[in-house]
Amino acid sequence: MRSAISGGVDPYLPGIGDDGYAVDQYTLDLDYRVAANRLSGSAEISAMALRALPRLRFDLSGLRVSRVRVNGLKARHTQTPHHLTVTPATPIAAGDRVTVQIDYAGSPRSRRSTWGPVGWEELDDGVIVAAQPSGASTWFPCNDHPSDKAHYDIRIVADAGYTVVANGRQVSSRPSGGRRAWHFVQEQPTSTYLATVQIGRYTSTKVDLDGVAGHLVYPPAIAPRVKHDFRELGAMMALYRRLFGEYPFDGYTVVVTADELEIPLEAQGAAIFGANHAAGDDAWNRLIAHELAHQWFGNSVGVSAWEHIWLNEGFACYSEWLWSEDRGGPTVEECARQHYGGLEEQPEDIVIGAPGAADMFDDRVYKRGALTLHALRRLLGDDAFFALLRDWCADNRYGSVGTVDFLHAASAAAGSGRGGAVRELLESWLFATALPAFPRG
Repeated sequence: MRSAISGGVDPYLPGIGDDGYAVDQYTLDLDYRVAANRLSGSAEISAMALRALPRLRFDLSGLRVSRVRVNGLKARHTQTPHHLTVTPATPIAAGDRVTVQIDYAGSPRSRRSTWGPVGWEELDDGVIVAAQPSGASTWFPCNDHPSDKAHYDIRIVADAGYTVVANGRQVSSRPSGGRRAWHFVQEQPTSTYLATVQIGRYTSTKVDLDGVAGHLVYPPAIAPRVKHDFRELGAMMALYRRLFGEYPFDGYTVVVTADELEIPLEAQGAAIFGANHAAGDDAWNRLIAHELAHQWFGNSVGVSAWEHIWLNEGFACYSEWLWSEDRGGPTVEECARQHYGGLEEQPEDIVIGAPGAADMFDDRVYKRGALTLHALRRLLGDDAFFALLRDWCADNRYGSVGTVDFLHAASAAAGSGRGGAVRELLESWLFATALPAFPRG
């Protein structure tokens, strides 16, 4: 499914993203020096014009562009703090393919957002990228909207002694003039906020995740804790493959940083945790399950706009409950009752199907989203419900969807005569502020 921005830039992120073109590929050739926090790079962006374009606008924050070429010809450019505008020698016609080459450099840093700093972030001795929802522009010029998915080819030269992780398959890692050159290829379409680079003094361990190639990347000093807390990843993978369908990417990499992080982060084919999330006591087991579930819900099946974020977070939260029951912990029903009780004590003033920008990461979007799925499961029955989830993941693999798409899919899964009941149920959970009654079978 080819995705492009529909209806202009996202109202939740005004001024970010451009609906005039759709990117097919980002080819990034980067050089990063850790101590100086100095990034230099060249980005080649291959795209298709969706309308006539006298100029192209890219999101780029805090980095200075030195040269731009469009289809091999020099092009004029101007910059503001968060945008790069490129004017080609001749306008681009609707339907034409265009290749833009951008040379840039600077000291990358996070950008401010409603939800705090996002994007490139220095660690004590390395780097993380935490780009959701609007931070990709802090390290490469892009069309920073989740629906404009593209392929990635990432080369990065970094200081010797550091391990680099980026999206996709690692093609090579070799010495380069006293430093080290890394090359990664992400063949599956990827949203900009899920593109990532992680750099640190790490070691790595290969793990088999129910037939999926897995890698644990971590500081050597905390190796026993990491191996203990992530030992059940293979069982999680087996459960989710059975319930949701085949794993959608080439492999799965977990990076554990030496620093503590407030929350874990998902990326395409990867997840990033802080050292505090690997204490050796299984305290964060549910979040390990949550981040893995995002590979199906959020990464492979992405959102067409940020208002639909419950499709990412509600599904990943429900996946936590499924894993809890599978491993012998609290059942899904027990988890649902616990969190329903929590919602009863909170204000009923949010519409999780369109929560508004300020509340898109509100915990009620996560928990009420999961309860929405539990209510739907009670209505459909287990066989039809899990068939719906597998079909949802298969039919929308690598695409972008919205809540209306899920309403249609769920109504169809209900079969003759029950579509109206499904729609009524989902609308009460997703588009009304009042908390519906606890779902019963």
